[in-house]
Amino acid sequence: MATMAECRSALDRLSDTLAGADGDVRSAAALDRSLSCHIKDLDVTFTGRLAGGRIQVLDTVGGPPREKAEIRLAMTGDDLVAMVDGDLNFAKAWGSGRVRLEAGFRDLLKLRSLL
Repeated sequence: MATMAECRSALDRLSDTLAGADGDVRSAAALDRSLSCHIKDLDVTFTGRLAGGRIQVLDTVGGPPREKAEIRLAMTGDDLVAMVDGDLNFAKAWGSGRVRLEAGFRDLLKLRSLL
């Protein structure tokens, strides 16, 4: 099981990847939205913003997110690390229910390029 430090590191690596992206991925990452990522097996939520093409983690709270972020993710720590490492395809994990992504319709259309 991935640790909280490994999950935070994975989010930082994902942020670096998004910041270096081009084209449609860069456009999708350019959204300015509140973000939460609930790590189900650790029962911890990273909260912050997707802004300027980067994920900015601002806080870590125990349990599910206390406030409804504009973009909400939920998964296990192992799945987060595997996705960032390229060992788990996001679209397949989302389609099978291993990863939950919730956002407004327009944001989902924009984020589809990240899939």
